Amino acid sequence: MSDSNSLFLKALNKESLKTPPIWFMRQAGRYLPEFRTIRSKNQNFINLCLNPKLSKEITLQPLKRFNLDAAIIFSDILFINYALGQKVKFEKDYGPVLSEINIENILRTTDQEIIEKLSPIYELIKTTSKEAILINKDLIGFVGATWTILVYMLNKKSPKKIIDNKVYNYKNEKELIQKIIDTQKLHIKNQAESGASIIQIFDSWAGLLTKEKLDKYIYQPTKEIVEYTKSLGVEVICFPRGINSYKEYCDIIKPNAISIDYETNPTKIAEDINIPIQGGLDPKYLLLDKDDMIKSAKKYLEIFKNHKYIFNLGHGVMPDTNPENIKILVDFVKDYK
Repeated sequence: MSDSNSLFLKALNKESLKTPPIWFMRQAGRYLPEFRTIRSKNQNFINLCLNPKLSKEITLQPLKRFNLDAAIIFSDILFINYALGQKVKFEKDYGPVLSEINIENILRTTDQEIIEKLSPIYELIKTTSKEAILINKDLIGFVGATWTILVYMLNKKSPKKIIDNKVYNYKNEKELIQKIIDTQKLHIKNQAESGASIIQIFDSWAGLLTKEKLDKYIYQPTKEIVEYTKSLGVEVICFPRGINSYKEYCDIIKPNAISIDYETNPTKIAEDINIPIQGGLDPKYLLLDKDDMIKSAKKYLEIFKNHKYIFNLGHGVMPDTNPENIKILVDFVKDYK
């Protein structure tokens, strides 16, 4: 239910603000006892995400506790893989495990088949965006970036720090990459039409690519998706975690805002980048005592005090985080002058 009065959109439009907007990646998740209650009764993660009633409840749980400026839909980047016919499951204490793929079958997948598979996500967005709790706040939709989707599709699990050579060597590569891009566009379009006011693109494995491969696998696909999202009149934030150069990325892709990871030097980012910046704080600082956590947060607020800034983390909220620390941090940012 966002409008021009939302702090988030004002920040993205480079308006001067007394305090930055604030939200957290993975703000709806395992650190919240109310989430754990729902999760304990719904062991299949994919089915839980595709339950519009429960996923709506989970999406709004953080806003009922904390004075946040946005909700992010409870979903997953791997729904692109799922929509293209790849089986996805999440194993406890391990992560995603994906099935073998048949590229020819993926290329034959129709838009209608994709929309039918993902329709519960659009229903989630439609019903959530109408909630009164989102007045003057934003609902964030998202997709995984092309490279990250491709890595999971071919590697069939999280690569950690090693990329199997099969990610680069297979037939129909050009066609498969374009099919992923077209599916991302379709998913973004339907999220936006359903009520998402902002789209974030998560490139979780951007840091694994060597410089000479960035243009083919990250810059060109992401630029196409960002330009398409902007053409819909929707603001877009990119999070290329671990990318070799955030400045080069922004210069080429031109998102409305860039989200930075916690291993990035924020002072250099403030010097190099002119568009709004989001995030950076190490999620581990939320596990510390109040004073150390606030000291770490204040560092980012000071560095970006003369820059358009959205307060967030450099990765998702960790499962062991005390919800009280989230409240303390949100209140501190909201009161910061």
